[in-house]
Amino acid sequence: MQLERLENLNHPMYDKAMELYKISFPVHEQREPYSQEEILKDKSYHFDLIYDEKVFVGLILYWETEDYIYVEHFCILPEARNRRYGARALDFLIEKGKVVILEIDPPIDEQSTRRKGFYERCEFVENSYVHIHPPYHRGNQGHELILMTFPKEISTGMYESFREYLEYRIMENAFV
Repeated sequence: MQLERLENLNHPMYDKAMELYKISFPVHEQREPYSQEEILKDKSYHFDLIYDEKVFVGLILYWETEDYIYVEHFCILPEARNRRYGARALDFLIEKGKVVILEIDPPIDEQSTRRKGFYERCEFVENSYVHIHPPYHRGNQGHELILMTFPKEISTGMYESFREYLEYRIMENAFV
């Protein structure tokens, strides 16, 4: 398995990758097309395609700072799930030796409960911070998510640093 960084809209897999993105996340959790195009120019942002041999199986979209990696979006093709692609893709990030941060919906139904269980099996832990992700679209409200981290819970200082980075850098051009 390997990751391939996509750096511009002209990449031959961009449209297929965005199809997966659109079916994997509710509209309120998706970046607007302009926003996605703009952040591809940011060296801290990684739009990585996940391949098994030469077969596209998923996406992992993340931001890498000096102190941590924040996974903004992560999805595997529905027909490729339950083959450990997700766990192996996370291992690529974990091997960088930094704290890995991600957010999930509260476990209120079977799907969200299974998702939390997946991350726990990958040794991520839930943090106790009340975490509101800023909106991706003008007129929307932020939404509460659970913060999960690897290898352990993060300090209040790191959480505050992450929250500021999320609000002022990652979401800077979320909508026009």
